[in-house]
Amino acid sequence: MKKLNRIGFTGIIGLFVINAGIALSQETSAQRTRVIVASFNKKKHEVREKKGIRVEKYKEIRSEPAILKNIRDYSGSYEAPELGLSLDLHVDGNGIVTGKGYEAVDADQRVFRGFALKNARIDGALLTGTKVYERGGTEPLEGVFINKTSFESPTDKGQTTFGLGVIGHTVLLDGGVTIDKVFYQRK
Repeated sequence: MKKLNRIGFTGIIGLFVINAGIALSQETSAQRTRVIVASFNKKKHEVREKKGIRVEKYKEIRSEPAILKNIRDYSGSYEAPELGLSLDLHVDGNGIVTGKGYEAVDADQRVFRGFALKNARIDGALLTGTKVYERGGTEPLEGVFINKTSFESPTDKGQTTFGLGVIGHTVLLDGGVTIDKVFYQRK
C-alpha cells in the first residue's frame, strides 16, 4: 500500500512538472508576442513655427496581435515590396507552416536569394521557424501576425493593414542604412 501511494505521489509531481513546463512555454510565447508587437508601435508629433507659419506633423502606428479563429487563414502571400522581400505561407490545421520566400541581398535589389521554411509553427499569433537558403546557410525566423493601424492626425480614424511583423533579420538599404524589423503586408 505504501509503495502504491509513493508511486501515486511521484506521478502527481511528474504531472505538475509537465504542466508547469507547458504553462512556462505558453507564457514565454505570449511575452515574446508582446515584445515583437510593441516594436512595431510608434508615435511622432512635431510642431514647428517659423516666421509665423505653423507646421504640424503627426504619425502614429498602433499594432496588435492578429489571432485568427481558423489558423489556416494565416496562409497566403506576404510582401515588403520596397525592401525586395516576399514570403508565401501555407498553414495546416495543426499550426504547422510550410513556405518559401525571397529577399534582396544588396541595397539595389538586384541580387535575390531564396529560402524555404523548416520547422515553422504558429503559436497564437507568433510564427517561429528556420529559413534554409537555397545555396546553403540558415537563419531563424520570428514574427507575429499583426493588425497595424496608421493614423495621420489625432482625429484620424486610421487605416488598418494585416500582415506579418518579423524581427531579427537585418536588411541593407541605400546609403548603408540597416533595419532589423520588417512588416510583410498580405497581398
